[in-house]
Amino acid sequence: MVNENPFKSILKTLEKPGGEFGKYYSLPALNDPRIDRLPYSIKILLESAIRNCDEFQVKSNDVEKIIDWENSAPKLVEIPFKPARVLLQDFTGVPAVVDLACMRDAMNNLGGDSNKINPLVPVDLVIDHSVQVDVARSENAVQANMELEFQRNKERFAFLKWGSNAFQNMLVVPPGSGIVHQVNLEYLGRVVFNTDGLLYPDSVVGTDSHTTMIDGLGVAGWGVGGIEAEAAMLGQPMSMVLPGVVGFKLSGKLRDGVTATDLVLTVTQMLRKHGVVGKFVEFYGEGMSELSLADRATIANMSPEYGATMGFFPVDHVTLQYLKLTGRSDETVSLIESYLRANRMFVDYSEPQIERVYSSCLALNLEDVEPCISGPKRPHDRVTLREMKADWHACLDNRVGFKGFAIPKESQGKVAEFSFRGTPAQLRHGDVVIAAITSCTNTSNPSVMLGAALVAKKACELGLEVKPWIKTSLAPGSGVVTKYLEKSGLQKYLNQLGFHIVGYGCTTCIGNSGDIDEAVASAITENDLVAAAVLSGNRNFEGRVHPLTRANYLASPPLVVAYALAGTVGIDFETEPIGVGKDGKKIFFRDIWPSNDEVAQVVHSSVLPDMFKATYQAITKGNPMWNQLSVPSGTLYAWDSKSTYIHDPPYFKSMTMSPPGPHGVKDAYCLLNFGDSITTDHISPAGSIHKDSPAARYLMERGVDRRDFNSYGSRRGNDEVMARGTFANIRIVNKLLGGEVGPKTIHISTGEKLSVFDVAMRYKSEGHDTVILAGAEYGSGSSRDWAAKGPKLLGVKAVIAKSFERIHRSNLVGMGIIPLCFKPGEDAETLGLTGHERYSIDLPSNVSEIRPGQDVTVATDNGKSFTCTLRFDTEVELAYFDHGGILQYVIRNLIHTNH
Repeated sequence: MVNENPFKSILKTLEKPGGEFGKYYSLPALNDPRIDRLPYSIKILLESAIRNCDEFQVKSNDVEKIIDWENSAPKLVEIPFKPARVLLQDFTGVPAVVDLACMRDAMNNLGGDSNKINPLVPVDLVIDHSVQVDVARSENAVQANMELEFQRNKERFAFLKWGSNAFQNMLVVPPGSGIVHQVNLEYLGRVVFNTDGLLYPDSVVGTDSHTTMIDGLGVAGWGVGGIEAEAAMLGQPMSMVLPGVVGFKLSGKLRDGVTATDLVLTVTQMLRKHGVVGKFVEFYGEGMSELSLADRATIANMSPEYGATMGFFPVDHVTLQYLKLTGRSDETVSLIESYLRANRMFVDYSEPQIERVYSSCLALNLEDVEPCISGPKRPHDRVTLREMKADWHACLDNRVGFKGFAIPKESQGKVAEFSFRGTPAQLRHGDVVIAAITSCTNTSNPSVMLGAALVAKKACELGLEVKPWIKTSLAPGSGVVTKYLEKSGLQKYLNQLGFHIVGYGCTTCIGNSGDIDEAVASAITENDLVAAAVLSGNRNFEGRVHPLTRANYLASPPLVVAYALAGTVGIDFETEPIGVGKDGKKIFFRDIWPSNDEVAQVVHSSVLPDMFKATYQAITKGNPMWNQLSVPSGTLYAWDSKSTYIHDPPYFKSMTMSPPGPHGVKDAYCLLNFGDSITTDHISPAGSIHKDSPAARYLMERGVDRRDFNSYGSRRGNDEVMARGTFANIRIVNKLLGGEVGPKTIHISTGEKLSVFDVAMRYKSEGHDTVILAGAEYGSGSSRDWAAKGPKLLGVKAVIAKSFERIHRSNLVGMGIIPLCFKPGEDAETLGLTGHERYSIDLPSNVSEIRPGQDVTVATDNGKSFTCTLRFDTEVELAYFDHGGILQYVIRNLIHTNH
């Protein structure tokens, strides 16, 4: 149903010297004084609603809600949003392409035209997230790791290459090119689209929560579940609550020796404390001129860690300079500036600023930021460098928790003696065994990357070394980094300390640390040591970085080098030496730390536009290993039943044209009973497959050797592996086990303790539903669609939690799982629930009788009942529930539209 756009009267022409750029929907032409006071981020939602208004999917009333944002946002009204494009990376791209292929099959089976299943908006798919650090301290690490990746993932890569041919409107960036977010920033980000002569702002939803990095470029973008992204690809508007916007005013400039990473960890802690879940954060103020685009991108990248939907930096002169630096043409930059100025979406700090309305405000003087790191288990647990030693000793003392390891006083000084390649060695609590310059957060930022290289240079010149058993690695976000490190002449010093480039992609931050030396691993396990990892990443949740590093600290790249040299996190950098130099003198932190001016000079002389142009011209040509991959032709995929990487999932197997309708829950068993902060890593780990797990059993039964297990992330295209990997994190704490740590649960009726998968399958075979009890922030962390798909395949019908992380809640909805919230002040403990009860949730069988956010009664078999809030937040989400899931809804709608 396509109706004429009611706003066609404000379609204007954007002129340029000697012609026109194109046509655009002019916000000033609405002559509405409320628009000038809107935050810039809300204007992007407004323009999208106006441009896509058809009085069917997007209505005039939706446009009015956005214009009246100041009054309507506090009422939590629902709006539709159609992003300009969708961004996938291969870990989430594979299941998305699997689902598209399955949807084509289902469409075919239901008598529809399968070729209608095509992305309707541009899809950029970047194959990253695929560098296991097998080879680290070696000059040829990049090539060696790349060859191993192609051996392991050939089938997955070939499947994506098939998808790039089978589906229209899909650009696939080959493996080895860089981290998706950095490629997005340096190359894919359009800022302004020109599609068939129609101009509009770039906006993007991506299947990784750190899609928000692009907000540093003035492109509105955030992470969504793979399920939501697939619907957006297929032309469905995303249903969202019109967000509040927190204004964050910056002033002053960073002091000497303070890095962008120190700033972002400070901002993260401030915003977590303020409470910004589900909100936009918009940065402004005179301090903006002191922040490079890369610094802005670093702050924007960490939005999931402070809980915001996005941290947005409107386009200004700094943005335009960066676009030129990264090789965008003069005409493109001219179009971007002209369009945004014409639509009053450009910030010019040389002009008087119109005061904007924000839901709430925060302020930070950049001069107040001091050097810091975060950890040992959460990104917002910031510790200043001067307090780090005391904080570390407190963590050893404290009871087990986010800031505690409960190591008895008499054991804290334990020294583990071992032999490393024939040389006597020692390990203590807090000793660093992994030091990784990794992750999209920092590896796009020349100031911290070249800062790390300057630290390495000073350390090498003074004769400092990194202990040989510390696993050091450097994984840049794109090939540009290699070019400027070489140009500066500093890469050799990083190499000398063991920070060789291991590949271009996500490594340690996503759990792709690879193995640590067996002698080191034995020393840790046999002596029950709390070993440490220091990484320049954005995630340090338990069990994520490496199973044997219980303490994981986020730090700037130069600090990663400093901690690698010190060899321990239990050091006071102000008073204790990092080591002894070649002349026997003690070397201190201040001796190796570069000034901001030193860093700025190297950045200015080493980071050049030609580097970006050359890198991205090479990307479009692919690489020999990618180009040699042979793939089948045809628009329907030929599934291989023997494949352990790509498998046809069961979501659509029994699908009919009639929606199944809403379902309640009757006498369900509790599969797991959780406390607070259960992350998507706990629910669906991305890292290594444990040798004793159900997933390992499945692979071995199919002849897969243990050394070829690869990771859960790499096997996301196989539902059989991923269902078995659901709740398989080795650090998971399930209250049904009485405090025991590990991926098991109790089969309530027999009392048997088995793996979560085995218990779930037993309940399924017995014909019983299951539910999950949880605390606050259930599903925080990465936007991982398997954290919702996995529970669906295990037979989970509802999750009852104190609160949900935004993306995970919408993913549960997309898979037809009921999200319920305990009432404020209540949870399983206050209600006296143990998880041994059976649970019934009564819902009407007609979707028209259910309202978003209504109260629902949950009854147990022991006579207790309590009221919860139903977290279907919009009418559209209820429609998805009625259809059994978002993809089923899309298929039925497409067939109805065709007929």
